[in-house]
Amino acid sequence: MLAPALILFISFLFYPMIRSIYLSMTLTDPRGNVIEFVGLENFFDLFQTSQFYSSLWTTLLFILLTVPTTILWSLLLAALTHNKLRYTKAFQFIYSLPLAISVGTGSIIWGLLFHPTVGMLNYFLSLARIPAIHWLTDPSWALISVSLMTIWMNMGFLYIVLSSGMQGIPEEVYDSAKIDGSGPVRTFIQIVLPLLSPTLFFSLIVSVIGAFQAFGQINILTRGGPMNSTNVIVYSIYQDAFVNFRFGTGSAQALVLFAIILALTLLQFTVLEKKVHYQ
Repeated sequence: MLAPALILFISFLFYPMIRSIYLSMTLTDPRGNVIEFVGLENFFDLFQTSQFYSSLWTTLLFILLTVPTTILWSLLLAALTHNKLRYTKAFQFIYSLPLAISVGTGSIIWGLLFHPTVGMLNYFLSLARIPAIHWLTDPSWALISVSLMTIWMNMGFLYIVLSSGMQGIPEEVYDSAKIDGSGPVRTFIQIVLPLLSPTLFFSLIVSVIGAFQAFGQINILTRGGPMNSTNVIVYSIYQDAFVNFRFGTGSAQALVLFAIILALTLLQFTVLEKKVHYQ
């Protein structure tokens, strides 16, 4: 009964991982055929290049720009639409809509918005008499621009998760807080947030892993530029493996990325889970 699932896991998960470990210790030709076994030399060369550290730093900046902002923004929208007010269902549908849009489609939409001459963002800036911004071609703005698109793209999923978490809090909790004279802000901070901590913890773990794996919007909007200002580690893996055909170096970077994500996830479970209040 488990055979179909095991075949899928072996074909698309275990075999590619074992193959990546093997390729990370080899040199290959452009077709991916192994030329020479070099052991850990690819890893040593990787840690001696400044480009790897630059990509890692860019990835960390991207995470800092997107993860906290997306969680806070989605939490705010979930709190505002939690009350049973008029047109609440319509707003819930609108806020959830980015979940149904693919990365490619969303990147094209935001690429049009970021256009330096006909884009809507610079049009609104011109109405306020603010000089136009070269969103995707200015190294100072490129990573911020991609982060804005990523925040919007991830908002739908996190909004649904956090909204579902808030709906799981019993109404008796709000009624008791209201009887005790607690205001909306105090109730949200001192009661709702602790009860919502498991959902927030899950959102943080998923968001950090997703930010480390971001690729599609960067490939479509900036291709790692300008001046490598958006060259995150996943795009660097793509360039090494599928543009420069250095499959050994690309596999080595992929394994290092896997180790970093695993270490950060374990760190989050070790440190942050202590502050999670399970009912």
